[in-house]
Amino acid sequence: MPGARSVPRPAAGARPALRLGVDLGGTKIEIAALGGDAREAERELLRRRVPTPRDDYAGTVAAIGALVEAAEAELGAAGTVGVGIPGSLSPATGLVRNGNSTWLNGKPLAADLERRLGRPVRLANDANCFALSEATDGAAAGAASAFGVILGTGVGGGIVIDGRLVNGAGAIAGEWGHIPLPGRAAADGPARRCWCGRLDCIETFLSGPAFEREHAAASGATLPAHEIAARAARGDAVAAASLARYADRLARGLAMAINLLDPEVIVLGGGLSNIAALRAAVPSLWAAHVFTDRVTTRLETAAHGDSSGVRGAARLWPRH
Repeated sequence: MPGARSVPRPAAGARPALRLGVDLGGTKIEIAALGGDAREAERELLRRRVPTPRDDYAGTVAAIGALVEAAEAELGAAGTVGVGIPGSLSPATGLVRNGNSTWLNGKPLAADLERRLGRPVRLANDANCFALSEATDGAAAGAASAFGVILGTGVGGGIVIDGRLVNGAGAIAGEWGHIPLPGRAAADGPARRCWCGRLDCIETFLSGPAFEREHAAASGATLPAHEIAARAARGDAVAAASLARYADRLARGLAMAINLLDPEVIVLGGGLSNIAALRAAVPSLWAAHVFTDRVTTRLETAAHGDSSGVRGAARLWPRH
């Protein structure tokens, strides 16, 4: 592992002026710097991104290190570093697990980044970072409880209570994507094997690729999710049926989360969160599956879009 280069350091006893967040994705690594005077609202000072060195663990560590060092050099100040990853750290081993960027699994990413940067680094699941961002100053700001949901290449979730991220005893809190689809019926088709090895995980029904594959099987046309939604809005009956199936399954999955957590707000993120018809349809569908006479949970779309992950990573450290 390359040795750490010199970076600007605060004076003895001073607190870091910046909070640096890194979003480690399967195709890109993004960094954002949050900062500002303690008397004013925190603001974004810098944002940069580079391609992810896929299947190259050492290259991934080096890329993150280089992004942090370049950001600090440009801004002339040192910062805390938080990293959102597609997976989580095992409390037992300190190694990455459950990552769909499989070259990270089994690696001591936190330890290697700390060695590379010469300071403590905090890592969290990318869905947890998303939830923290939206609960802090996004669509769930001011709510006592929030469940942040990512609907994209994978399906993830994060829980924030009273402004604090809930990790859980085994650091898997919010992993609703790897629970079997509730209310499984013959209409949901044959069993589906998830990449995690289990059958019928919510992710195998609600991820973007799953939605697109199922529509392709029904229509013979391979289309991106947003185009399926657009065709449904124009009256395409097959696309409308695909979207209705997806909305029903999403409602069942979120109803389970409501029964367990009863959050004030559920915030949708990821590519499929941009389908406005889902936000309109799902609350009317989930009521039949929630154990109450009136559902008060609000369904919202992320205020910060795909920027929430990197903003939440920065906020793994407290301000000042």
